Amino acid sequence: MERRQASKFYPYFNQEERPVIDYFTGLFNQLVFKHEPILTDFLDPGKRTILKTIVGNDAFIQEYGGYPNAEKKRVILSEEWLNLQPSDYQIQPYEIIYPQKFAKINHSAVLGTLANSGIDTNIFGDIITDDQGKWQFFAKKEMADFFEEQIDRVGRTKVKLQAISFKEILTPEDDSIEKTEIVASMRIDAVLSGISKQSRGQIQKMISSQLVKLNWHEIADSNIMVKENDVLSLRHFGRVLIEDISTTRKGKYKVVLRLWQTKKRN
Repeated sequence: MERRQASKFYPYFNQEERPVIDYFTGLFNQLVFKHEPILTDFLDPGKRTILKTIVGNDAFIQEYGGYPNAEKKRVILSEEWLNLQPSDYQIQPYEIIYPQKFAKINHSAVLGTLANSGIDTNIFGDIITDDQGKWQFFAKKEMADFFEEQIDRVGRTKVKLQAISFKEILTPEDDSIEKTEIVASMRIDAVLSGISKQSRGQIQKMISSQLVKLNWHEIADSNIMVKENDVLSLRHFGRVLIEDISTTRKGKYKVVLRLWQTKKRN
């Protein structure tokens, strides 16, 4: 394996991604130098794409997020293939204990609590629910003391974090819906305008304000063309997976999509 030069990968990603590219290039070079496996923080799919691009076929990447189909995962980077167990990823699942008869919490409130607790969002993984009042999330085991000592409220609700085993993890409720929209153009501003029922001007302003992501990467260009299997995220609205695109007889586009809409705060 040869050391990587971060600038070599700059052309493949947006300029905003350069600090991430620099960091992952440094991780790979550390593997080359020390010849020891490296365990990352929780990475979203966009960051994992950057890491895989940098690593190529020169090292092994194994990943786990605490449960099947996790979005955010910790990655183990190694020179040789390792027979790993879930415990090797140093993930601690937590259940949020609170008075369910008297209070409700939601994803936005849990995320806000964790994100505003003074730690980076890569210190914790997915937040999941059974849609019956139970909430769980995944954290770096190295930070267990912090979470257990510092997190005692979600919004105005008093909570306690209970460390649980992997056997106690919920099967997450999929609250997505499938929809079909007719749009005039496959430009990202036109597609999001049709889905969210906001004007293209409003969407363009949101893109300029970095409130829109394409495949987990922030974008600044409203002219990007959307294709099948793309994932679009619009802050405060939700996430969209483009499942199918076809053309109508009038020259417009029929888009079949799966929508995970942001739930309003209670």
